[in-house]
Amino acid sequence: MDLFKKIADYRTETERLAWAGTFAEYIEKLRENPRLAMTAHARVYEMIASQGIVEENGRRKYNFFEKEIFGLDLAIEKLVEEYFHSAARRLDVRKRILLLMGPVSGGKSTIVTLLKKGLEQFSRTDEGAVYAIQGCPMHEEPLHLIPHELRPEVEAELGVKIEGNLCPSCQIRLREDYGGRIEDVLVERVLISEENRIGIGTFSPSDPKSQDIADLTGSIDFSTITQYGSESDPRAYRFDGELNKANRGLMEFQEMLKCDEKFLWNLLSLTQEGNFKAGRFALISADELIIAHTNESEYKAFISNKKNEALQSRMIVMPIPYNLKVSEEEKIYAKLIKQSDMKHVHIAPHSFRAAAIFSILTRLKESKKQGMDLVKKMRMYDGEEVEGYKEADLKEMQNEYLEEGMTGIDPRYVINRISSALIRHDLEFINALDVLRALKDGLDQHPSITKEERERYLNFISIARKEYDELAKKEVQKAFVYSFDESAKTLFNNYLDNIEAYCNWAKIKDPLTGEEMDPDERLMRSIEEQIGISENAKKAFREEILIRMSSYSRKGKRFDYSSHERLREAIEKKLFTDLKDIVKITTSTKTPDENQLKRINEVIKRLVEEHGYTTASANELLRYVGSLLNR
Repeated sequence: MDLFKKIADYRTETERLAWAGTFAEYIEKLRENPRLAMTAHARVYEMIASQGIVEENGRRKYNFFEKEIFGLDLAIEKLVEEYFHSAARRLDVRKRILLLMGPVSGGKSTIVTLLKKGLEQFSRTDEGAVYAIQGCPMHEEPLHLIPHELRPEVEAELGVKIEGNLCPSCQIRLREDYGGRIEDVLVERVLISEENRIGIGTFSPSDPKSQDIADLTGSIDFSTITQYGSESDPRAYRFDGELNKANRGLMEFQEMLKCDEKFLWNLLSLTQEGNFKAGRFALISADELIIAHTNESEYKAFISNKKNEALQSRMIVMPIPYNLKVSEEEKIYAKLIKQSDMKHVHIAPHSFRAAAIFSILTRLKESKKQGMDLVKKMRMYDGEEVEGYKEADLKEMQNEYLEEGMTGIDPRYVINRISSALIRHDLEFINALDVLRALKDGLDQHPSITKEERERYLNFISIARKEYDELAKKEVQKAFVYSFDESAKTLFNNYLDNIEAYCNWAKIKDPLTGEEMDPDERLMRSIEEQIGISENAKKAFREEILIRMSSYSRKGKRFDYSSHERLREAIEKKLFTDLKDIVKITTSTKTPDENQLKRINEVIKRLVEEHGYTTASANELLRYVGSLLNR
């Protein structure tokens, strides 16, 4: 990469984006594109929508969050549709503080960080361009220059809506510098930037005794007060509080409910009326999305205090629970480890999955549904099919507990434990057993876990270990099958021929002798029993397969052994069962003969090339699976 060329290109692009002109020229831009005057809430929604929205099973997924937020599709959809989209359409929710409420390390801060970075990038595009009065400390909308009496006509002509008043600083500059000629006022394009304090403000509570309300609303400039002679002269005031600088964009309140009350009073009029009080000035207009985050215990304490009713009524609370999908939890760990300097230590496949299974089990609540245990529930939440349960059962379980996902082990704890496993000296790799061992050892050091919880969590580690054992056996057995796909396809086609003859009361031809025979009931049952299909249910299962085949045929699609999830599982299990003794003998022999050694080397090669192991971790896997099969 030519670093300096990249820097030069970036500088050139920034210079290209720069624009300055008069208010009259800005009005011409608005005639061409009225969307330049969109509100802060609309800008946030358009930024999210610009990345793409995908419809899946009646749900909406937003590409904007896909790379950083995992497993929170329902919470994100609710957040975007019920708040951002509604607020963008000027519905009353825009007059509310958005409060993200959830457990620690659940993704609240990540969501806010994404929105801030997204706004910065969006303001560099044509669709997200922001224009402001040049020199305004609050980077305000130039349309505020238009007198209130003339606004209805201008709104009708330009197709825009004008809300808000000129800030005190721009009022005096309009009189002193431009003689009231608004058409001559200079306008410039601004790029939203947290670093430069343009369009993004961040307020973090600290010691109430030392923190000043000026942090939010600005303060008197004592260096110029003697020059201008009055505290009510805008030129003797610094409009540099977080609420001032967040105008046109986003204001983040970190741990909002930890703030002293006086810092929250300013938000009452800002949310409802779009203005706030600063110094000895009239109310100052501000167009900004206020987003805060807190945890559940602080929120409950906040709403129990009657003094907070006014502010509470001006909030929209969005629960941000922990992710409840194993496959998505794996992505969280992979993302966090990727950001570290430990990439040289190989993490064997399924290590993250074992940790994720443990984490998700701690977050789930027991279902009242008959026959449903936590492991089945975990699988259904992760998109797997569980015999005897349907999509309707899944939705019913998701609505069973509104607070599900608000408790349990947080990703930060898991990453800390994985880190402790990674940091040991001279390690080439770690596997799922190392991770589970580290998780178990860490339970004693976890400050907030009770004795009862510890017992439950130890049980979940045992369950995660059993789940990993099955994955490990399956992976080794699959690697042992020479031309696995070919073997599976042969068995699959054989099964299809037999069930077709069975359902149609027909005979089947022997491919070698041409002799007509009855369908091979023994073969069909040996496959179906692998997934628990009972004698009474076999006919329905076979007919279901034929209906699925017919449906694929009508749509011109090819039906193969992986087209039906349960049939695929049955075929694989049947192959593995037939092969189990060979695997057992080969992996457990301490002094393998030439033929066994050749087979082991082939399996290791396949594990490395097709399954993501290193030679060392593949060898360890074979030893472990050998010990499992010999128990």
